[in-house]
Amino acid sequence: MAQQGKHTVGSGKAAIEEQEERHEERQEAGGELLSEQLAEQLRNQIVTDELKPGTPLRERTLAEQLQVSRTPLRDALKILAADGLVTLLPNRGAVVAELTPQQIEEKLDVLGVIEEFAAVRACQYATEQEVAELRALHHEMLAAYERRDRISYFHLNQRIHRGIVQAARNATLAEVHGQLNRQLYRYRYQGSVSSEIWHTAIDEHQVIIDLLSRRQAQELGQYLRRHVHRTWEQLLGTS
Repeated sequence: MAQQGKHTVGSGKAAIEEQEERHEERQEAGGELLSEQLAEQLRNQIVTDELKPGTPLRERTLAEQLQVSRTPLRDALKILAADGLVTLLPNRGAVVAELTPQQIEEKLDVLGVIEEFAAVRACQYATEQEVAELRALHHEMLAAYERRDRISYFHLNQRIHRGIVQAARNATLAEVHGQLNRQLYRYRYQGSVSSEIWHTAIDEHQVIIDLLSRRQAQELGQYLRRHVHRTWEQLLGTS
């Protein structure tokens, strides 16, 4: 009984310490959990191939590199695992997830259908203000392209796609799109790896914004579905 009580007290103390650590992390992060910030930092490193598919993510090494404790880092890895960017292996830690070309193709098939459906609904439900905001994001994306700022370009690109999905006014659609799209971040980022593919994507986004502005639902849906696939097809052609 004494040993059991000692174990309970020890476990309780550890839980309290972990709660206090999380509270301090949230305060230091200005209300956002440090784990969420770490997840975003690692997500960018995965997207840009700083952390390549199959790379082991050792907690102790990463914690030292990022100068954080292992608790928020462990939570960050769980976030990335839920996104499909990291694979957690029992008793072996975590590795950067790797998709086969067939898996990428299958996921893009579904993502294309989702974005087509979102585009049709967005033409019906998007406000003029939302359309104007998407056009403004497109101009910001053009500026990032002129600077050859790939990571800013990518994030603005994704904000446009998410904006169209949000304008569809369907929470389930947005949730499913977000989960699937995050699994494809790295491969969609590769769309700016070549100047020719990058320039084509810029031109296509202009068409997307124009079709949305004119509320041409069927045309936009079909165009957006092709757009989702085209970059991957071009990448396969250059590999």
